[in-house]
Amino acid sequence: MFTEEFLKSFLDGINTVSGWVWGLPLIILLGVVGLGFTIFLRALPFRKLFHALHLAFIKRNEKGAHPGDITHFQALMTALSATVGTGNIAGVASAIAVGGPGALFWMWVTGLLGMATKFAEALLAVKYRVVDKNNQMSGGPMYYIEKGLGMKWLAVAFAVFASIAAFGIGNAVQTNSVAEAMHSAFSIPRWVTGLAFMAGSALVVLGGIKSIAKVTSIIVPFMILFYVGTALVIVFMSLDKIPGILSDVFYYAFTPHAAIGGAVGALISKTVQTGVARGIFSNESGLGSSPIAAAAAKTDEPVHQALVSMTQTFIDTIIVCTLTGLVILAAGQWMNGVKGSELTAMSFQSLLPNGNYAVAISLVFFAFSTVLGWCYYGEKAVEYLFGEKVIKPYRYVFIAFTGIGAVGSLDIVWGISDIFNGLMAFPNLIALILLGPIVIKEANRYFSK
Repeated sequence: MFTEEFLKSFLDGINTVSGWVWGLPLIILLGVVGLGFTIFLRALPFRKLFHALHLAFIKRNEKGAHPGDITHFQALMTALSATVGTGNIAGVASAIAVGGPGALFWMWVTGLLGMATKFAEALLAVKYRVVDKNNQMSGGPMYYIEKGLGMKWLAVAFAVFASIAAFGIGNAVQTNSVAEAMHSAFSIPRWVTGLAFMAGSALVVLGGIKSIAKVTSIIVPFMILFYVGTALVIVFMSLDKIPGILSDVFYYAFTPHAAIGGAVGALISKTVQTGVARGIFSNESGLGSSPIAAAAAKTDEPVHQALVSMTQTFIDTIIVCTLTGLVILAAGQWMNGVKGSELTAMSFQSLLPNGNYAVAISLVFFAFSTVLGWCYYGEKAVEYLFGEKVIKPYRYVFIAFTGIGAVGSLDIVWGISDIFNGLMAFPNLIALILLGPIVIKEANRYFSK
């Protein structure tokens, strides 16, 4: 079909484009937006974290009283379903395999600054959302770019990138990683995994956001607790290694690692690039995807959902990704040339009997929930572009791609996903900068009461 030489050339081209997209301009833009909101909101994500967790998991008086399709908790679970995915298992492993231990540090930076970015995104999504012809909420960057800035062309650009990116970050990457893990752990053919994902996703996504929210509200808490619990057992078994690991993470964040090879400048650049790219892939702060789910929440107060949404980044990166990184570094096998979910499974297995099975099971739930969440993101993007009539056809095409992704090339799928993730981020970050004063004004109004 395709020669090995052609595939190598194609992959080199993808990596080149990905390097341009995820170059210094985007990394600086992500950092400036996250740091800017953190400063101007006076470190609100850190000051109000417990209040935000209370709103998300304890306070439940929003049912039926306010406009919206799903509760705060369901909106958070839908967003978490889309972010807590293979990025937390395969993405962290790839970041460390390519960028060394220091990549984990840059994932932390992305997560901590991303909490403020996520707050701003969700606030604007609720503030500028609309009711569509199906009497459901529609919101996200395309709406706050158009309504808040009057820049229709930029809104269209975001929607185009998001609708395409959904097939990568939220679809093919997920099923590809699961197919690899299931084949490695249980010798299940890749096409079988693909068919299973097609059937499972069809049962849920064809019912729309309410069906997705109900399922993710059950799956997401279970899958996070199972994976985090397993990783914590390994971390506690390896407590003697943790101080040295943390020292390496901070040291190699700014110092080249001999195993990577190449010039010093290139090494540091690669460490930062992979850490930031995989961090964004994991928590999606600044990407503009999760505000689409936030816009569906039942609330008449944008700040409420903004607070709930920012906990997503904390849970995803600071908790789940950190535990994955610690296990991989404790196992010490990240320099053997293996990457992706295979490296994570190998690391769990080396430190805990049958740990690879725990990774495989977690990956199935992580990936499946991500497919559900991203189908909603993608359909809302195409709805913005073409109207409600394209929603059902988009769902069918999306379901078909879950099977295609299972048998594709891992490196090519990851590369294309990185490109469209970055392209999504640019219009969203521009909007966040220009609409920043509104975010700060709304936050001050709420907390002055």
